[in-house]
Amino acid sequence: MKKPFVHLRLAASLGCLLPLAVLSSENRDRPSVARPNVLFIAMDDLNNWIGCMGGHPQTITPNLDRLAQSGVLFANAHCPAPACNPSRSAIMTGLSPHRSGLYENAQKMREVMPDADLLPRYFRNHGYWAGGSGKILHYFIDAHSWDEYHPAKESENPFPRTLYPDTRPLSLPRGGPWQYVETDWGPLDATDEEYGGDWLVSKYIGEQLSRKRDKPFFLACGIYRPHEPWFVPAKYFEPFPLEDIQLPPGYLENDLDDVPPSGQRMGPNRYFAHIQKHGQWKQGIQGYLASIHFADAMLGRVLDALENSPNKDNTIVVLWSDHGWHLGEKEHWQKYTAWRATTHVPLMIRVPAGASPGLPSGTQAGSVCDQPVSLISLYPTLTELAGLPAKADNSGPSLLPLLKDADADWKHVAITYLNRPGSVGVSGKDWRYIHYANGDEELYSIKADPYEWKNLATLPEYAEKLATFRARVPKEFAPLVKAKVTSLNKLRWVAANGTPTPPSKPDGGTFNVHFINRRENPVELFWMDAEGKPVERGTIAAGKTNAQRTKPGEVWQISARNGKPLGHFVVSDRESQAVIPAD
Repeated sequence: MKKPFVHLRLAASLGCLLPLAVLSSENRDRPSVARPNVLFIAMDDLNNWIGCMGGHPQTITPNLDRLAQSGVLFANAHCPAPACNPSRSAIMTGLSPHRSGLYENAQKMREVMPDADLLPRYFRNHGYWAGGSGKILHYFIDAHSWDEYHPAKESENPFPRTLYPDTRPLSLPRGGPWQYVETDWGPLDATDEEYGGDWLVSKYIGEQLSRKRDKPFFLACGIYRPHEPWFVPAKYFEPFPLEDIQLPPGYLENDLDDVPPSGQRMGPNRYFAHIQKHGQWKQGIQGYLASIHFADAMLGRVLDALENSPNKDNTIVVLWSDHGWHLGEKEHWQKYTAWRATTHVPLMIRVPAGASPGLPSGTQAGSVCDQPVSLISLYPTLTELAGLPAKADNSGPSLLPLLKDADADWKHVAITYLNRPGSVGVSGKDWRYIHYANGDEELYSIKADPYEWKNLATLPEYAEKLATFRARVPKEFAPLVKAKVTSLNKLRWVAANGTPTPPSKPDGGTFNVHFINRRENPVELFWMDAEGKPVERGTIAAGKTNAQRTKPGEVWQISARNGKPLGHFVVSDRESQAVIPAD
């Protein structure tokens, strides 16, 4: 059923789509039958702050709105996980975290799922050309899954050149080694072309769309903004004067008073307190809105290229975001939580009439679906729309019934998996439930309380509702598969130069650092205390590894057996490897 949008700032629709010959169901799997193209668009860290979803009143997203108006907007879509790697890996493999064991960013997809067929590979195996540009997976390309990529797939670096300020940080001082270096924002004196980044991605995608190929294509477009850092050309900041910036509608002071201990620990983080301390809250919101505005403009370039291409009438368009983003809601900044601010994401699908064997009539323009859906469903949905054989191990159901009728009966919930097995957020049509691995619970009526301000889990009158949602939590979870040491972030080796090794300045939680001795002789390991005095922590034999619990900002000195310092490492904000170079 066609429903009204919640936002009035809507651009005109993309225009009438010319129908192709309707394909009979009995011909769906014959090689001679034409297959639809797929334009697969990902936006990074985009929450519901877009016009057609009404997440923030000041956002400017005419192109997101026009795409939604031309197809089906899933207004109750949720990510498989509230972090880039597990969410994107689940979407691209069709396997949910609780089945794969991939729950967090530190893991490596190919270590956890070495044989999984990614979406582009599956389409290639069934006669498609597969290409892409920008971030689709978590900071790698997976070259063997694609025919072509920009930058070159062999580089395994999905990012084209991007302009950043010469001096950083620009706006937000670093609070310490615990802080992600990219948490910063500000306008750049540059044109879109000079900026590069997503402009170059949209240029490459537009060029591919303009070609008429002898094969159907699966074309992936990874728009990186509004991922941090929020540096974009100044013209995208101009519509958002700082004095007019409105705080997030979902922010409520003391919002965590009624959540259980697990939520109390999940909510407040150092980022939000640090941003407030330096008076940068509104500036951060301004940077996020500007980055969304820029990302929307790059989307507009892609949509215009498709509209002016020979492929416009037989190309399925899918747009999604890997997860949302907190900007102070629940006293939190960033992602990683099970609250709706992180799990609720844009999802739009447009199928031209006559293009899809699975949906010959196409999607109804302007449809809005309120049923709870997960992005884990994209894999089975696209293969069914293309008339390809179903992949047997997909974790989610196809969305085809909802593409046919946005009000169709739907028995499913959308589950978002946190970074440890057993902790999930469960989204229903009008309710949300959060279950932590230790048994802590939260329950919210989204119809009455869209920002999840009142936790109902402890009230006896909601016991039946709680029981209903508890039953939807998976009974079994695959264990978390730890990343190999050699796959971890590498700390920088600072060779000794005759000056004293600096003291440790610990600031943050503990984790392991793995010291790997590549020298032909044993070395001595020392932890530096706050006065810069070395504290002996043992010997590392040649070719061996020594793991130590440590914190961000701590310094570890490596010395020869005669006591002469060879160099040192400064610990960053995550588990890492520290490779002691060969003699």
